Amino acid sequence: MTEQGRVLGLVVSSCGGVETRLCAELAEPAARRGWRLAVTLTPAAARWLATNGELERLWELTDLEVRTTSRLPGESRPHPDPEVFLFAPASAGSVAKLALGVADNQAMTVLGDAVGEPSVTMVVGYQVRDSRFAHPAWQGHLDALASAGVRTERLRQDQPWTGILDHLPE
Repeated sequence: MTEQGRVLGLVVSSCGGVETRLCAELAEPAARRGWRLAVTLTPAAARWLATNGELERLWELTDLEVRTTSRLPGESRPHPDPEVFLFAPASAGSVAKLALGVADNQAMTVLGDAVGEPSVTMVVGYQVRDSRFAHPAWQGHLDALASAGVRTERLRQDQPWTGILDHLPE
């Protein structure tokens, strides 16, 4: 894979379908649209994708390292700083962590460092059960992200995830 256009920080958590839909419905279409993918996976997402070959497929879509862990002291940064992030699919737990500023893995750290930055566009495509909307804290998490300029949209199991890419800047 050769260097493409603008860098898209594609951050991924473990949600149903990620092991079959991530590459086909998010990563490959984003690359076709000219995005250079800087992929960061939560530890669970990396494990899920490694079990069926999708992790290797992600590596083929980018000239940058697919990150799952933090770098060691003295190691160079493997990704340039993206001006655009897509966090999808995002689990309910990961949305809550992002809204609360919890950075307990590399994926949440890279996102947490970018939330609220005026020069950064962030779109979060979350996947949750209908019952999540009845949880008393859920709307507060979405509101906290919105107040920082983060756009959120629900990804549905019965619809293609590709539509979330339309929320990224051209």
